[in-house]
Amino acid sequence: MKKIELEIVALSHSITQTHSYAVVMGEVNGLRRLPIVIGGFEAQAIAVALEKMHPSRPLTHDLMKNFMSAFNIDLQEIIICDLQEGIFYSKLVCFSEHDTVEIDSRTSDALALAVRFGCPIYTYEHILESAGILMEDSSSKKKKVQTTTTAEAPSREDLKGLNLDELNTLLNEVLEQEDYIKAIAIRDEINKRKQK
Repeated sequence: MKKIELEIVALSHSITQTHSYAVVMGEVNGLRRLPIVIGGFEAQAIAVALEKMHPSRPLTHDLMKNFMSAFNIDLQEIIICDLQEGIFYSKLVCFSEHDTVEIDSRTSDALALAVRFGCPIYTYEHILESAGILMEDSSSKKKKVQTTTTAEAPSREDLKGLNLDELNTLLNEVLEQEDYIKAIAIRDEINKRKQK
């Protein structure tokens, strides 16, 4: 399978849902976005690394990087390799002088390590096809990684009352506002209707 390279383009959280965060992956040289819901601790670990902050004591992902470096193990790449029932699965591709090993990982942990190692992040077409969101080509400028705060995601009942055209219009509106938490809920509702 052909791998598609991704980069982190945004990290967002909801004001009203304290444990609801999303890391938004963008297709390198493409217009698709892949929002992934993650926990608060993992969002903090990614943000700390993205902002190149240096805590006084190592965080868990820093410890993991230090441990791997001490034993001459390099994180070559991460691959977001599967999506089952809304849960993303990833693997770490680790390289040492003797071997290359793939290790199962939560996607949030894999992303936190990828930022620390500066390694590429990949996924496959079928994952982008089923969970990705196509952005309109409003500008070719590359945007800096952003941290955004969003309001609560719309409820499933609110979305049920809209037809498919209205859902697509609403999706475009929330994407323009970079409200990825709402976009995830709308995308999921659109995908459920397409499967029927």
